[in-house]
Amino acid sequence: MEWSEELAGGLLRAAPDAILVLDGETMVLVNDRAVELFGRPRDELLGKSIETLVTPDARLMVESRRRRIESGVPGSLGAAITTIRRSDGGEVPVESSVAIVDTPQGRLAVAVVRDLSERARAEQDKARLRAEAQVHRHQRLESLGQLAGGIAHDFNNMLGVVVNYANFVIEEAAEPTPDLSAISADAAQIVRAGKRGTDLTHQLLSFARREVVRPRVLSLNATIADISEMLHRSIGSHIELLLRPAADLPPVLCDPGQIEQLLVNLVLNARDAMPGGGELVIDTARLGARVRLRVSDSGAGMEPDVLERAFEPFFTTKGSGSGTGLGLATVYGIVTQAGGEVSIASTPGAGTTVTVLLPAALDTVPPADLSDIAVPAPGRGETLLVVEDEAALREVAGRVLSGAGYHVLVASCGSEALDLARRHDGTIDLLVSDVVMPGMLGKEVAERLLVVRPATRVLYMSGYAQPVLHSQGTLDPGVALLEKPFTAADLLAAVRRRLDG
Repeated sequence: MEWSEELAGGLLRAAPDAILVLDGETMVLVNDRAVELFGRPRDELLGKSIETLVTPDARLMVESRRRRIESGVPGSLGAAITTIRRSDGGEVPVESSVAIVDTPQGRLAVAVVRDLSERARAEQDKARLRAEAQVHRHQRLESLGQLAGGIAHDFNNMLGVVVNYANFVIEEAAEPTPDLSAISADAAQIVRAGKRGTDLTHQLLSFARREVVRPRVLSLNATIADISEMLHRSIGSHIELLLRPAADLPPVLCDPGQIEQLLVNLVLNARDAMPGGGELVIDTARLGARVRLRVSDSGAGMEPDVLERAFEPFFTTKGSGSGTGLGLATVYGIVTQAGGEVSIASTPGAGTTVTVLLPAALDTVPPADLSDIAVPAPGRGETLLVVEDEAALREVAGRVLSGAGYHVLVASCGSEALDLARRHDGTIDLLVSDVVMPGMLGKEVAERLLVVRPATRVLYMSGYAQPVLHSQGTLDPGVALLEKPFTAADLLAAVRRRLDG
């Protein structure tokens, strides 16, 4: 039986799958894709048995199909997944579909063979990605467990101090002649423990990039110079601190408090790496459109396994009670939130260098902003609506504000606040609302209140202010926020600033 090469080219050359026409078991026509798939010249395929192309496992299927071709009626025999053998001995997974066709030349079988290699690789990639995702989930759970354990450890220590010293105060106050100096000293210990808890909370928020960020254009060199004396005192006289600021360094857009926290964390880590003394260098440089801050020490350095985990929260090589393990994790959170990058290079016995890259700001550095300085100021009889779901904090805020000369309305939730506002005949000068509350967020309380009282100003208070923040952690335009925990002076200053506009 003769077949035209021209006819084969015209009908089959463009087909994406391999096509073979069989007379019995003999291949009488193959297209270009079949030549490519089987890796054999056309003349090695034509006139040969199909069995020479299949693997031993597939020969039973070929025999079954041959019997069906001989005895069956014209039409499709369906598709099957099998494997074929290339000329180089390699096996390729394929999907083979066969149809019976009766022609004037006799009964023929047309086989369409689709290469499944890409699909098989895709399935393998999917399986690999699923396995990697499972490993990553396990690692995240381990990190969360480590984080939770570290938080519980540190806060339990602080709460132990608070509870015990509070009991000391109660016991001393119950004495017939209380020792006021002892009560004052014990109360100071409670305040110190509370301050440690506040610092830890801010570190956690910075690490999680949930800290309230108030970025402004600032000079990195000036910020380093401003806190250089504090850094000198922090590291001690046995370590030499060298500052090497670059000339004409462009400003950066960052929260100055966060930059100071970053520097302190890096310097304290370097100090702990040099217990016997050494050299600590802080230098800056311009790298294109970025500003580089580098902190280098001549300390013990880190082993590769320690270096790999350096940014993990609560991972520390220090002894118990010598650090929370949040220092570098906090640095990482601050830098990434500012749109920068941070990296560590370290060699055991040769010291460590932490490199921070921050985007350069286009604006110049403005004069120092002193608006955030908390200055207690008395009230002038203004009416404040305070909304706070935590009873103890609600009582504290009400007591501080009433004592300062304000008329205070207090509510435990949003619905209660709105109901209280409806029943109040006079003006409400300021809404002081927690941000995150069950039932109704502070933002919704403010929006609904301002519909009926558009002249009322709003001050939010929260330790987790995400509902009123942009994605980068900055406040929405026009939003004023007092961060928890706050002192009486902080609260009074924030209220006065908001009222005075």
